[in-house]
Amino acid sequence: RCGRTAASASIAASGDTGGKTIYPGTSPYVVAAGGTSVNRDSKGFFSSETGWSGSGGGSSSYESRPSYQGIIANIVGDYRGVPDFSFDANPSTGVSVYDSTSCQGLSGWLTFGGTSVSSPSLAGIVNLAGSRNSTSTNELIMVYGGLGSSNFRDITSGTAGSYSAISGWDFVTGVGSNQGFDGK
Repeated sequence: RCGRTAASASIAASGDTGGKTIYPGTSPYVVAAGGTSVNRDSKGFFSSETGWSGSGGGSSSYESRPSYQGIIANIVGDYRGVPDFSFDANPSTGVSVYDSTSCQGLSGWLTFGGTSVSSPSLAGIVNLAGSRNSTSTNELIMVYGGLGSSNFRDITSGTAGSYSAISGWDFVTGVGSNQGFDGK
């Protein structure tokens, strides 16, 4: 392997302003990570997942629709649509981090969110799936090839900006959230 590097997928945040797009999330050369909210029952167990109101999404004003989005051309039109798939990004339900030193008066267990949390979380899942030698385009072909399959939880409720999570692909959660390692 001396002198060679493996290609890997680039995963970018779709943004934290509901229903708006940001770059590089709209680049056709990255996987755009959207956001959800994870809902738990009174015992703390997963009960459902909804689209997060802050999830960035929409159609790019500049980037043409890539061929891997041909399956959703009737939704995105001629431009790149985001996000591609999603992970918990709601700051109220996001990831817990323990900080033993005070920062801005806060320490102990803290919860963080945003698509800047969902993008590295999804990158970890893609890496665990053994896809580190895959390009972003290959990952996106797998993601869109899994649309409607059990590889993704179809998120059908929640809104972000003027968009609503609906059955199939949408501008809030893309194809939905991952279910295991297949299709990634």
